[in-house]
Amino acid sequence: MATLDRVAIPAPLTPVHAARVLVLRNFIVYKSAWKLFLTGFLEPVLYLFSIGIGVGQLIDSFEFHGEQVSYAAFVAPAMLATSAFNGALLDSTFNVFFKLKYEKLYDQMLATPLTTGDIARGEIAWGLIRGSVYSAAFLVVMVAMGLVESWWAVLALPAAILIAFAFSAVCMALTTWMKSWQDFDKITLAQMPLFLFSATFFPVEAFGDGVLRWVVEATPLYRGVVLCRELTTGVVTWESGVSVVYLVVMGIVGLLVVRRRLDALLLT
Repeated sequence: MATLDRVAIPAPLTPVHAARVLVLRNFIVYKSAWKLFLTGFLEPVLYLFSIGIGVGQLIDSFEFHGEQVSYAAFVAPAMLATSAFNGALLDSTFNVFFKLKYEKLYDQMLATPLTTGDIARGEIAWGLIRGSVYSAAFLVVMVAMGLVESWWAVLALPAAILIAFAFSAVCMALTTWMKSWQDFDKITLAQMPLFLFSATFFPVEAFGDGVLRWVVEATPLYRGVVLCRELTTGVVTWESGVSVVYLVVMGIVGLLVVRRRLDALLLT
């Protein structure tokens, strides 16, 4: 009995340690499937080459917030935001759904000291990391092509990380309501309009001053696009501050909803 009394009881995991465990687990799983990471990165790069560079050859000059920039320099930061968006969305929807509904991985995790809050933070952290890796690689492409026009661009990567956090949290929250793979058609239905109409290839002023413009300016990808674009072009306005607050609130709300949904799905 004296020997048993001296056995140390492991301390409970801290939130940071628990998130690190889940991130490490995902890293080990994906280490042998690293080619999958190329999909979300290559799509924005190909759009940049085909539209930003190709169509840009037909445009003599382009104006953004009263400053003349090349069309490629206008499109590139939108593709940077899209890189973060793609990485976060891929991991926080398809992969989370499989783990939740088919692999039952989260049920197994709850048999350990991990909590639903730990699972939420760990999976969102991994989606954030994936989106950040895409964005960092794309930013290197932008620098190599001479499409970064200001030292403000050093904040573009933190901005992309914030975009990845916001979308990772919200997409994971939405995934908890999905019942079957057919529900992912709704993800595609929302993803494509967001990509095409978030001022990615043309300025938001093209929508005029009506309701449509207000709707576009209220969408999350637009907030990410305008934030990255202002930072890489050096034309920073109050809109960047609005975008930061918007994305922070979006991520926090998404995280809280994920925690509540996992409680409802796994603990009842």
